[in-house]
Amino acid sequence: MIGWLVAAGVALAPIAFGGRVARRLAGAAWTYRHPRAALVLWQASCLAGGLGAVGIGLVAAVAPLAAVFPHGMHALAGQIAAGQGLDGLGPPHVVALAWSVGLIVWLLVHTTGVTVKTAARQRRQRLLVDVVADHSPVHDAYVLPTRERVAYCLPGRRERVVLSQGTLDLLSLQELEAVLQHERAHARGRHDLVLLPFVALVQAFPWLPAAREARAAVPVLLEMMADDHARRAHGEILLARTLVRMATPALDDGAATLALADAAVAERVARLLRRPERPRWVPAAAYSAATLLLSGPFAVLLAPLLCLTIWNI
Repeated sequence: MIGWLVAAGVALAPIAFGGRVARRLAGAAWTYRHPRAALVLWQASCLAGGLGAVGIGLVAAVAPLAAVFPHGMHALAGQIAAGQGLDGLGPPHVVALAWSVGLIVWLLVHTTGVTVKTAARQRRQRLLVDVVADHSPVHDAYVLPTRERVAYCLPGRRERVVLSQGTLDLLSLQELEAVLQHERAHARGRHDLVLLPFVALVQAFPWLPAAREARAAVPVLLEMMADDHARRAHGEILLARTLVRMATPALDDGAATLALADAAVAERVARLLRRPERPRWVPAAAYSAATLLLSGPFAVLLAPLLCLTIWNI
């Protein structure tokens, strides 16, 4: 009995604390100072919540089959392999098993759908860029013939950085190099793949506050991580000025207004200009919290496999 309570508690802990972690992360100022650590904590929080939700269903499902959870999973697998189906499971246990299986399928369906749509969109964008844009060997970038201010990357095996003629006309050579450094950081870090699970999560559970908060926070953190790459090469002032110039809409009379495109750009500029202290203990604490969040669900889900392969129980 104690073993089952421990397994259930370990599986439930990330679910119970995941929402609180998400709320704290969404409003924490330190996340902008340490975007990589904050991103890891977002990933751990969402993954631990999903694994915990699957794990608690499995713990409840196999409770009648053995004294401890790993043996219960072995017994269930043995029954299914022997053609005995779900013998020994009552209706509540079957419902719990269906919950875990359904949750896994639901997440896989949405993740696959988002992956397919993202790949198709990137293929269309590459085709459009190849047809419309001219390659600039000087900048190793593709230039779109438009006066709108455009700068983005198309990641993949043949990554492309795409600029517009308006961007080339607007920025100085140093500012342009900072933009290129920023976009190549996105492409080489495959930030599109980092964002993909969060997009899938919010599509699977649009009513879940933690999913919505993660979906809103992660793109900003990825932009700040790319900013850090460009800042190391070109400095804070130059990069901040470049962001302002790219985000400031030009007026018809040639003047400009310092109304930045969105709050995220304003936060990025303020972050670059503040130059706050970055105590090392903050990311260390974030990585430790991420490890702690994941350790419980992984321990529950891996226990049956470890008992079978290592200890031969």
